[in-house]
Amino acid sequence: MSAPLVVSIPHSLGREEAMRRLKTGLSRAASSVPVLSVDEERWEDNRMVFRVRALGQAAAGHVDVADDHVKVEVVLPWLLQRFAEAAQAAIRSRGNRLLTKS
Repeated sequence: MSAPLVVSIPHSLGREEAMRRLKTGLSRAASSVPVLSVDEERWEDNRMVFRVRALGQAAAGHVDVADDHVKVEVVLPWLLQRFAEAAQAAIRSRGNRLLTKS
């Protein structure tokens, strides 16, 4: 098994508001990326556990929501590991947009 891809995204929303935004964010993000589909999304306290599928490959991970940051960890299958850098940048970009105060 490969090491997880880890992205930490700072925010100033507080835990509850960050969770509220994230609860709709994964499905919305998946709908804007044609090759990405959400197989599972469930919340356990302040952790979202998910499984997604892209290019026929499944990836699993979790999102931990803290008062001042969100940490995303996802294990990519070997075929998607070559896209890890692009995936990390996309997660950071979408996360920042979602967690920016507006």
